[in-house]
This record gives sequence, structure tokens and C-alpha cells, in this order.
Amino acid sequence: MKVPPDTVGLLEGLTTTRAIRRLRPDPIPEEDLATILFCATRAPSGSNRQPFRFLVLRDGPKAREAKALIKQSAARLWGSKRKAEGYDTETAKRPRSPQARIDAAMVHLIDHFEEVPVVVLPCLVRYRAPKPFEGGSIYPACQNLLLAARALGYGGLITGYHVAVEKELRALLEIPEGVFVAATIPLGRPHGQHGPVRRRPTAELVYEDCWDRSAGWAEDPPGTRFTVGPTGSPKPDSRFQ
Repeated sequence: MKVPPDTVGLLEGLTTTRAIRRLRPDPIPEEDLATILFCATRAPSGSNRQPFRFLVLRDGPKAREAKALIKQSAARLWGSKRKAEGYDTETAKRPRSPQARIDAAMVHLIDHFEEVPVVVLPCLVRYRAPKPFEGGSIYPACQNLLLAARALGYGGLITGYHVAVEKELRALLEIPEGVFVAATIPLGRPHGQHGPVRRRPTAELVYEDCWDRSAGWAEDPPGTRFTVGPTGSPKPDSRFQ
């Protein structure tokens, strides 16, 4: 396998890799999948132990059964979240509202989950009792995976859709005890496209010297567009308009 030339610069990839929820069913060629997973395995980990493992689900019999299970879990989890976080309010249902767009995208992903060409379950092989910071040895690999997918024209997102059916998935996929299933990552060609992501202003997220003291140098590039605060919350200030 040879890593192909990168047509997306590193900084461009970091600032334009969106969470893609509308995925085409087109298969991902094995050479592309190999590149994506190679990049994921290059991620750092505590003491360089490399405790990450990636369980890839494509179109085998167990993969199809696992996708069906994860779809059930996703529907259950999203149903609870949309009610708890106000996605079903009249304001949130307005067609052009951020909540309505997210809800539509999530429903689309769940409805078509069994058609997603590749689902990756990134796992952590524990070598000690669970620690609060153990995610530092698996989640950088997840981000590497998404950035590599972005560079090759694919998209995906990190979800916890497996949680409600983890027991069944472990039995089906023969995942041993002591292995932490860290996420569910669906991958495929996006129906839309990647582009500059919208986030809150850097000055609101970066402090210096003490808590809640903004760093004067933490500025956004000209033309940066911002998002609202947490879903359903009012816009914090005029910069979000």
C-alpha cells in the first residue's frame, strides 16, 4: 500500500472536516480503507502502547446484523435526546432552524444506517483499571481516521450509537472483556460536501492565566462564520448572527 498524495492541506482539513450524516451507499475501495485505517493507527497513545483496535463492519453476515442492531440503538438514543434537548419544540421544528437541520440529518442517517458502506468500532484494549484520561489513547486515533477520510473525499462522524446494544454487539462480534468500545464511526461518500465549520469565537473558548479571562491574541481569521451556542440556547452575542 502506498499513501496517496494529499490534496487537502493539514490546516485546511482541520478547519473543514464536518460531521457528515448523509452518506452514499457506494462501497469504499479497500485501498482507500487501508489508507484511512493506516492513518488512524499512526495516532499517539499513552507510553506508545498503541492499545487501539479497529473493528471494521462492511457487508459480511455479522456486519449486516451488527448494523441492524446499531440502527435500533441509534433510533432509541436519538429519540430520547431529541426530546430531552428540545428538538421536538415548535421553534426547533422550523425548517431553517439549526435544530431542524440536525434532526433531519440524524433521522436520515438512522433510517439508512444499514446502507452505510463502512462502520468502524474503535476499541481500546485496557491494560489497567479504567482511568478518566484513558480516552487520550483512543480518541486521537478516531480524529486521525476522520481526517484521513476527509483527505480522500469521504466523510463520517463519531457517535455513541452502539451504547444501547453493546451487550448484544459484544456477543455477536466476539469482543472480549477488558476491551472498551469507544465509539461508532459510520463512513462513506457524503451526499453534500465538507467546508468551513462553524464554531463559537476562539476568544470565548481560550483563556489565559486564569479561568474565564480571554486571551487577547486568540482571534479568528477574517471571514470566519460562527455558530450558535449549545443546541437550543440563545445566541450569546452579535458575533453569532
